[in-house]
Amino acid sequence: ITVCIILRTAYVDLHHPLQEAFKEFDYDQDGYLNYKDVAECMRTMGYMPTEMELLEIVQQIKMRMGGLMDFEDFIELMGPRMMGETADMLGLKELQSAFLQFDLDGDGKINQDEMKEAVKTLLGEKLKKGELEEILKELDVNADGNIDFEEFVMMLSIR
Repeated sequence: ITVCIILRTAYVDLHHPLQEAFKEFDYDQDGYLNYKDVAECMRTMGYMPTEMELLEIVQQIKMRMGGLMDFEDFIELMGPRMMGETADMLGLKELQSAFLQFDLDGDGKINQDEMKEAVKTLLGEKLKKGELEEILKELDVNADGNIDFEEFVMMLSIR
């Protein structure tokens, strides 16, 4: 997979599959998933949890969250799992190599200037005003203003 293809995919489809899955199983549209629906939701997204893993997840949701899970909790639950699967499929070396094509100063983070440069270099086009900020905001899960390696892998996981 070339970084160019990855980038184009990320920009063309800005809808977050995690959010779509969450909404699909938020039957009463109250912004929460019931612990009973989490397993089916996970499977819909292609993640096949073991029975033991499901028991742990359900217990965690019941104890920590009163049986309901909001979207932030859902991302916290699913992000690392999807990231792990993507890393297994693509291989860690390839992911790190792709990340380094964006992280121009090698500080372990992709900032707005680096993303802008990568888009221009890899896609040969400029984004419309506000598009870059929108993309970074969507990908920047921890809201620190940068895309770290985990967020980068997560971006690839959900495309």
